[in-house]
Amino acid sequence: MQPQKLTHLNEKGEARMVDVGAKAITARVAQAEGFITMPTDLIRQLTTMKKGNAYEVARLAGIMGAKKTSDLIPLCHNLNLDNVSLALEPDEENSRVRVLAEARCNGRTGVELEALMAVSVALLTLYDMGKAVERGMEITGIKVLHKSGGKSGTWDRNVKGEA
Repeated sequence: MQPQKLTHLNEKGEARMVDVGAKAITARVAQAEGFITMPTDLIRQLTTMKKGNAYEVARLAGIMGAKKTSDLIPLCHNLNLDNVSLALEPDEENSRVRVLAEARCNGRTGVELEALMAVSVALLTLYDMGKAVERGMEITGIKVLHKSGGKSGTWDRNVKGEA
């Protein structure tokens, strides 16, 4: 099996934007997740902080982050997102909050980066809002869980034979 080539480098190793102009427009969906660990008492406080309900602020920040992905990732295409949604799930038993994001569009390229950006920005927002109480929080496990659409079809993490 031939190793895959990096699509964002030309034959000379120079950075390039991938030309997606000839690709078909299809429904694209991506889901990503990440976690932030913190003391259980901080998980409870996040809804009553002086700056507001941290979960709702993080949800809005994640949506805004997804919309700005192409401004921050140099070779990322600017996509017309149809929807970005986030779920913030407190898990007191494991002293962490899970952030799950889904991005959707009809386009020529996938929305994995937008889902990852939504998760990352939401987690960073939770850190920002909680750092006055706890600076030892840790952000971990940011990854794509699902992608669908386009020529490569559907990919799901943890399906036999996948990453």
